[in-house]
Amino acid sequence: MASFHVIAGASETLEHTKIRKIGVSDLFDALKRGVDDFMVKPSHIVFLCLIYPLVGVVLAAWTSGANALPLLFPLVSGFALIGPFAALGLYEISRRREAGLDTSWRHAFEVRNSPALPAIAAVGIMLFAIFITWLLTAQMFYQYLFGPAPPESISGFINEIFATGRGWTLIILGHAIGFVFAVVVLCTTVVAFPLLLDRDVGAYEAIHTSVRAVLANPITMAVWGLIVAIALIIGSLPVFAGLAVVLPILGHATWHVYRKVVESPARPAR
Repeated sequence: MASFHVIAGASETLEHTKIRKIGVSDLFDALKRGVDDFMVKPSHIVFLCLIYPLVGVVLAAWTSGANALPLLFPLVSGFALIGPFAALGLYEISRRREAGLDTSWRHAFEVRNSPALPAIAAVGIMLFAIFITWLLTAQMFYQYLFGPAPPESISGFINEIFATGRGWTLIILGHAIGFVFAVVVLCTTVVAFPLLLDRDVGAYEAIHTSVRAVLANPITMAVWGLIVAIALIIGSLPVFAGLAVVLPILGHATWHVYRKVVESPARPAR
């Protein structure tokens, strides 16, 4: 790493990338390319190794008593907020396949050698901060409605949530609050990590480019967010097993969405 830089790129100046307008058809083409990447370089085994320890933690929290129950849904749903960072290896595999380079899985970890690593880490820390803020917000909202005392039992908790007015208030307003967090993550990171892997432009420009991409394509990016949300819900239904396929496809597809919405530089940056 030639120099330690976070906000700006290697040139220590803010490089402004050019944004294209894309349509919904481009999203489906990106998904098709994501499926193709996954079929050529399947990663479901890797994701099974990651997902099932997570499921084990969730189940342990579920069976350990009622104290953790109010945070169960925020914890599971909140992992989608750090998904853009978790998919770094998938972006790298798609980038290498596009460039005709070796796509062995060891290359998924080459992000550690990226000159943009400090900027990638900075945006990643921002995502984790949003994730923690979401958990704290969900906890405070639950305590505002139900008080600080934990649920007496699992069955009592379920009854409180689905059979009382304040339970439905929690469901409706809780989803609305979560939606705000999801929109913030979408707007700030929809292309941030792929851009940083592709070009060392700095954290500020990566986030700024994501915001400009959403502002230039509000309908299309809203549809992309909806596609991601629906795919994650479908993947979670069969005891989370579907995420082993859904997450890699979405990760690869995100790279191709980046390629469609952000213009390439005149000369390759790496």
